[in-house]
Amino acid sequence: MTQAADQLRYTKLPLNDGTGSLPALGFGTLIPDAHATEVATRLALEAGFRAIDTAERYRTEKEVGSAMQQVFKSGAVRREDVFVVTKLWNNNHRPERVEPAFEASRRKLRLDYVDLYLIHTPFAFQPGDEQDPRDAAGQVIYDRGVTLLDTWRAMEALVGTGRCRSIGLSDVSLETLKEIVAAARIKPAVVHVESHPYLPQWDLVDYCRANGIALQAFAALGHSSRPSLLEDPVVTAIARQAGKTPAQVLLAWAIQRGTAPLTTSKTPSRIKENFDVSAIGDDAMQAIRDRITTRARFNTVVETGVPGFIPRDR
Repeated sequence: MTQAADQLRYTKLPLNDGTGSLPALGFGTLIPDAHATEVATRLALEAGFRAIDTAERYRTEKEVGSAMQQVFKSGAVRREDVFVVTKLWNNNHRPERVEPAFEASRRKLRLDYVDLYLIHTPFAFQPGDEQDPRDAAGQVIYDRGVTLLDTWRAMEALVGTGRCRSIGLSDVSLETLKEIVAAARIKPAVVHVESHPYLPQWDLVDYCRANGIALQAFAALGHSSRPSLLEDPVVTAIARQAGKTPAQVLLAWAIQRGTAPLTTSKTPSRIKENFDVSAIGDDAMQAIRDRITTRARFNTVVETGVPGFIPRDR
């Protein structure tokens, strides 16, 4: 194995705002159990992950913060070496609610600053304390009195405080991204969307590359959904030939195409496996692009703003 292949897991994507770079291989903290989230986050940092993704909506920022503080205090990892991402939820899109929501997240995470703050979805819900506001018929109550650009302007104001290094968007279409880029004073540094071989989003990948925007890909391993990426015959054949696991192949593919994949696990051995990524060959990259024809989106959040991986009662 070449030295370059060995270094794939340490790949970083430079940010267009000049604040630094996003570690390509990231750990997502959407784990239903709070204690398991804390343990898994600590194990991920100890395994080598240096990008941690969380969100107000996950309701585990406190546990993620606790795990980080344990690792920082032990001296095993420095705060400045970890890229921390959290997100503004839909009920806080009104401009006057953005900074208080950000500060609440920052305090739960027990950090002086957050590396990246994302608008979790482009959908504004009824403002208030209820994360999932519904009417008597069970339908989401949307907030028609605020635009995504209104919210983005409030996000831009956060950058000047020193407590928020970079800002970006999540769960957006290419068309919506273009609208914000055209109107923004501070362009999105990162776009966070579902992407994998069943949903490659090449048009969005190409646009982000052309505009210096880092694309962070969630559900990079399919989030245990069907059809199964980890059982795809093209992926498993490459894994057997390369002596890797299907997960390692999928993560290598994501990094080598220029994106930043997120992976989530509670299992210590799998957390280590998912960081132990090395490069796959050009022929394997081409096979995944050309021979995988299945198309599937696992999270319908882009259609409604309601996250597909988080139960409503959370």
